[in-house]
Amino acid sequence: MRGARSSGSPLVTRAELEDLVVRFTDAFNREDLDAVMAFFADDAVYDEFDGKQSRGKSDIRAAFAPQFRGAFGRMRFVTEDLFVDPDSGKALIRWLCTLERDGKTRGWRGLDIVRVRDGRIVEKLTYAKAERLKLDTFGARA
Repeated sequence: MRGARSSGSPLVTRAELEDLVVRFTDAFNREDLDAVMAFFADDAVYDEFDGKQSRGKSDIRAAFAPQFRGAFGRMRFVTEDLFVDPDSGKALIRWLCTLERDGKTRGWRGLDIVRVRDGRIVEKLTYAKAERLKLDTFGARA
């Protein structure tokens, strides 16, 4: 990593950011929760596809625990595309998640927007194509 910008976000090279995201995804695919958690900053935020938000490494670990216990079957993430913006420390990874369970393999597509600071993930926003649309209520129109 190189020096810091005035906003507090350190500059990273394109190769460094791509490498971090690839290693992060690989840790998921190895089912190595400790390795996954090593990528997160202590104050990180994980925003799940269903809107649930976990703050801090302890809460994020708890959110991932069922997946790593195999509660949903064997999950694998296949990277379909990766965009990185080293100046902002952000990456967008588009993936196919496969789920092997009861002798069947199913899958769905989604993406993560990952923000990195000081070599650690500080924000992971997950979006997924789902069978049902989740609607949030926002301010009323005048």
